[in-house]
Amino acid sequence: MDEILATPVAHGNTGGIPGGVPAAPAAPANPLQRHLDAYLQHLGVERGMARNTVSAYRRDLLRFAAFLASQGVTAPGQVQLRHLTGFAQAVRDGADGGSVLSARSAARTIVAVRGLHRFWELEGTTVDNPAVDLHPPQPGKRLPKAISVAEVTAILESINTETEAGQRDRALLEFLYSTGARISEAVGLDVDDLHLERVSDGPAVVRLFGKGSKERIVPLGSYAANALDAYLVRGRPALVAKGTGTPALFLNLRGGRLSRQSAWTVLTTAAKRAGIEKDVSPHTLRHSFATHLLEGGADVRVVQELLGHASVTTTQVYTLVTADTLREIYAAAHPRAHA
Repeated sequence: MDEILATPVAHGNTGGIPGGVPAAPAAPANPLQRHLDAYLQHLGVERGMARNTVSAYRRDLLRFAAFLASQGVTAPGQVQLRHLTGFAQAVRDGADGGSVLSARSAARTIVAVRGLHRFWELEGTTVDNPAVDLHPPQPGKRLPKAISVAEVTAILESINTETEAGQRDRALLEFLYSTGARISEAVGLDVDDLHLERVSDGPAVVRLFGKGSKERIVPLGSYAANALDAYLVRGRPALVAKGTGTPALFLNLRGGRLSRQSAWTVLTTAAKRAGIEKDVSPHTLRHSFATHLLEGGADVRVVQELLGHASVTTTQVYTLVTADTLREIYAAAHPRAHA
């Protein structure tokens, strides 16, 4: 977490100047930067936010700090509502020299700024909260992209399982579709998180650690369990022998833990091989997992639990997809659907 939270401040050293004379230390960060770092530390340590989430907050808030600096603001107590509304406008039109954000990304940034000011007020850093009346733009509801069961099957069956890498790839993609896991959850798994033995004729299970290190137990379908069993028996031993030994479940060709980017490449390569021209990402399999469960009659709260969503509202967006599907089927099949 340190590399996410640490503010790069140069320190004096004796190696940069001949004769061992220490270099002059850099000026310390201004009060605004120090209090911003305290908030990021709070998110990562006390609230237990995921590493990637803290990193995203840091990017958003560093842009906010740069904007305030351009306005001559160097301390939390100097921030006024006009600065906040100016920044909210800047992220939408790029007036601060940064990238122009979509409504959804801008909303995420404003939420980060609101959280920062709420923290400062609670900690006594500021006497009030000027961000109370700052509201994020309302993004349009974007429906998740899902692919069909036939397309998922084509992707999975395109993989050559005669090699160690192929056995790993098939196990990885079967796992993602079977559990609806986030890609970060999958590559973060250790072997001990799997329980492939079936209890009382029930499915195998896996322990996943989601956002905020929240743990959940998710059933594992037989196709995924069989693919993982084949990988653990044949593929993984050959891969782990190439490294120094790691408990990671999914390994790269050097015997180390598979990265998110490499896992992404596994899927996009398989989709291309299967002749699927749509954009397919690991999140596509997560969306497809949820959509196919709901289309099969699963309760939305069960899907919420499986996905690890904190609120059922997040999961309910998938019901819009299935409602569209139902309307299409009704229009095509009912004898009196059309005049």
